Amino acid sequence: MSLVFLIGLIGVLIAIFFKEPIIGLISNDHKFVRKFERVTWFHNHWSAGIFLFVLNAAIFFAAGLILFALTYFLIPFVHFVIMFFAVISCIFLWILFNKAWQGTKKNRVKMGLIGSSFYMVLTFVFVYFLLTMKPSYPGEDTFMGAIGLVFAIIITFLAFITCFTYTGFPVKKEIR
Repeated sequence: MSLVFLIGLIGVLIAIFFKEPIIGLISNDHKFVRKFERVTWFHNHWSAGIFLFVLNAAIFFAAGLILFALTYFLIPFVHFVIMFFAVISCIFLWILFNKAWQGTKKNRVKMGLIGSSFYMVLTFVFVYFLLTMKPSYPGEDTFMGAIGLVFAIIITFLAFITCFTYTGFPVKKEIR
C-alpha cells in the first residue's frame, strides 16, 4: 500500500512541477472553457470560487461513495482505477478553470483559495480526527487508524496545493 501511496505522491508532484505542459494539453477552444467564459457569474471570484469548492466536494464525495459501494464486491484493485479517475477529473476541472478565468491576477488567487479551501477544510478535519482518536474498547490498537488518517492528511493537503497551483496562478501566455 505504501508503494501505491508513494507512486501517487510522485505523480502529484510531477503534475505540479509540469503544470504548464499539462495545461497546454487542453485547448482554449474547449467546449467547457467557452461555456465558463460566457457566463457572467464566473467572472466574479467569489461565485467562481464557491462553484469550484462545490465541484471539488462533489467529485470527492462521488469517488468516496463509489469506493464505499465497492467494499460490497470482491473485485480486486478497482479502487485504484476509481481513485485514478477521480484525480484525473479533478485536474481536468482545474485546467478548465485556469483557462476560462478572465479576471485580475489578484482575484484569480482569491478564486483559487476559495475553491481549493475544500481540501484544506478536509485536512483540518482529518487532523482533528487524528488528535482526538481514542480506542473504542480497552486494549484496541489505533495504530492502523492513525496511519490511515496521516495518509488522508497528506493526500488532502497535496490536493489543496495542487488545486491552488492550477487554479490560482495563470500559465504564461502562449506564443502563436
